[in-house]
Amino acid sequence: MNPRGAIADAAGAAPRGRTHEREETARSLGAYVVEDNVIVLESLVAALEELAPVHVVGTAADESVAVDWLAANGERCDLVIIDIFLRTGSGLGVISAARRKQPQAALVVLSNYATEEMQSRCLASGADRVFDKSRDIDQLVAYCVALAARTPGELPH
Repeated sequence: MNPRGAIADAAGAAPRGRTHEREETARSLGAYVVEDNVIVLESLVAALEELAPVHVVGTAADESVAVDWLAANGERCDLVIIDIFLRTGSGLGVISAARRKQPQAALVVLSNYATEEMQSRCLASGADRVFDKSRDIDQLVAYCVALAARTPGELPH
């Protein structure tokens, strides 16, 4: 399955109405998404905002744009979702900068290249979790729901 299909399937599988509105204890997460593929970005934003208590506060396709935005606006972020391969730069650079500039934010990688080696590199750079675009969209949504329901300062496992 290609990544667009996985994300589109997750968005299309939603019941009518916003599922997360039924979660009385969940708060809405401000998410910043770093993704260079416009089709994947649009599908991901739609899926997250429909299936999880997430509102996207900004996006970037390049490492430098993401790092600059996080430095200036990071207080608005509870969650940063990062692709590894970007138009320019790397998601690994975004992870390292985000971990330094926004230590309170959950950092997750969403990539087609979620090999064991890449997962290790992402986690070593400061990512909290790594998800595969082609098969882990449901787990990403579940992670967002758990993150929204958590006690502040506590990350879901």
